[in-house]
Formats: sequence, C-alpha cells, structure tokens
Amino acid sequence: MSYVSDLSQSNEYLSFRSSIPLRKIVVDSDGSKAWRIFDSGPKSVRCPLICLPPVSGTADVFFMQVMGLASRGVRVIAAEPPPYWNMKEWIDGFKRLIDYLELDKVHIYGASLGGFMAQKFAELTRNCPRVASLVLCNTFTDTAVFEYNDSSALFWLLPSLVLKRMLMGNFTTDKVDKRIAESIDFMVERLESLNQSELASRLTLNCSPCYIQPQLLNDMPITIMDVWDESALSSRVREDLYKSYPQAKLAHLKSGGNFPYLSRSDEVNLHLLIHLRQFDGTELSSSYLSLVPQAKSGNNSEQASVSYFNQSDKFVKIS
Repeated sequence: MSYVSDLSQSNEYLSFRSSIPLRKIVVDSDGSKAWRIFDSGPKSVRCPLICLPPVSGTADVFFMQVMGLASRGVRVIAAEPPPYWNMKEWIDGFKRLIDYLELDKVHIYGASLGGFMAQKFAELTRNCPRVASLVLCNTFTDTAVFEYNDSSALFWLLPSLVLKRMLMGNFTTDKVDKRIAESIDFMVERLESLNQSELASRLTLNCSPCYIQPQLLNDMPITIMDVWDESALSSRVREDLYKSYPQAKLAHLKSGGNFPYLSRSDEVNLHLLIHLRQFDGTELSSSYLSLVPQAKSGNNSEQASVSYFNQSDKFVKIS
C-alpha cells in the first residue's frame, strides 16, 4: 500500500497540482530520459529561478516556492532530472533543458544534492556562463563527507528497498515540531514514488568521488541557506561551505530540519526574494515586477524582520 502524507492532502498541494501541469521534457538523443518540471510564472522571463531537489526529492517538493514566488511575479521552475549516472551526463542534460526552455541564464536554488549539482554546473559552464546566481540549501562541496563513498559504483546493483533504507536513516522524527514532522512524512512519500534506477543514479552522483572548486565561483552572487537545528549534514560540512564562499551571504533559519522549503516555506521564500531582489531592473531579473517592497504607512509585514548575514560586512538588516 502506498504511503500518503498529510501535506500531499493539503489544500495548498492539491491547488498546486490542479493549477500547474507536470511537464515531461525529453532532451537526450536516445529519447528515453525525460526531465519532469513544474513551470509557473510569466513565460516572458528569460532568467527564472530553477529549484533542484535532494536525492530523495521529486520536483513537487518545491510546490510552496512555485506557488508562493509565482504570486510575486517570479518565474519558478521546479526540475527533477531523469536517471543520469555520471557528472558529465547530468551537466549536458541540464544544459539541454535550459536550451529547450529558451532561457538565457538561470538562478538556481539547490537543496543537498541539488545544491552540489548546481555548484558543479556553474563551475563547468563558467567559460560560457549559464548561471546568474546560486542559493545553496543544506548542501556540501565535497562528496567525501558521505559514508558510501567507496561503494558508490555498486549502487546500480542494489534493489530499491535497500536504497530506500539507506536514505531513511537520515529521516529522524524525534523531538521535532509538527511542520518538520509533516515535511519528513511528505519526503518519505516522495521517496516511495522513486524507482530503482532513479534512486541508484542519484546516490551514485551523491557519493561518487567529486568536489567543487569554489575559487572558480567567487565572482558569482551566492546565498547559503541553512538551519540551526539538526540536519543530516554535520556542522563541519556547514563550516566548510562557509569557508569555500567567504563572499556569500548567509541566510539562517533557527529551525527547519532537512527540508526547510517545506517546513519553513514562508521564511525560505522571503530569503529567496531577498536574494533575487538584487537583480531587479536588469536582464537577469527573475520577475516582471519589482521585488523591492514599496513603503506603506502602517505596514508591519513580516518582511521587516527578515535579515541575513554577509560574511565580510558581518550583519546586514533587510527592512
């Protein structure tokens, strides 16, 4: 019997699925691999925000970003790759997807493996840049942090049940609030929907020896988004990411677990808007509207309390 989470039965998710179609786009020459995307917002925008999921996620784990940011005029594309077994295949496939969608450049919000692949894509396309900026959520710069690094070449042999159990170990539900528990249940449901080749290929990418050369991305606008409560990645991995990008802005969430885009979607969306706001009025704008809020008398909206860190300028307040 398939697992059903509360979040997948919520009005927000049902509204998302009824209003935004799932598109399957084949970009590879053999015609067997299809990217799955949800594309919302003005199609005239040529530099949208693309969201890339973690190993256990599907494109719809970003439904709250797709719905929330599209209401602000931002074009958001949640993209889920088909099975790719090595870095070059993935990079080439993503490049062809961008070409197919006729996009000039893209802003990328990547979670965990999605964040790692976003960095690698930006690094390997720097001579002909396709990435305008990065927002990295609970991610890493070196796959050596994972315990299965030495056995990654064997994932294609393992049955789906074994692969799912490997991932389930990171889904702890001890002492978490209701929203984090709901986000975990939703991700378990998404994990159950993935087949063996999808899981094995993602774990292969996640654990095969590979690292980012961050010095090649030092000129790119980057925001690092992470949580202060427990997540699957250790504090050492988090510190390594900070050190890799000393110019990056730090968007901290007090809590949120492994999947803050589900459990703390309002805060995540505000940080994404703050990040995208710097491109207002340029050819790299992700929206046809201005993302800078207009001052209104008596306006005490939640935007007034949002802040982030700039590692060189210490603390920066957004008002």
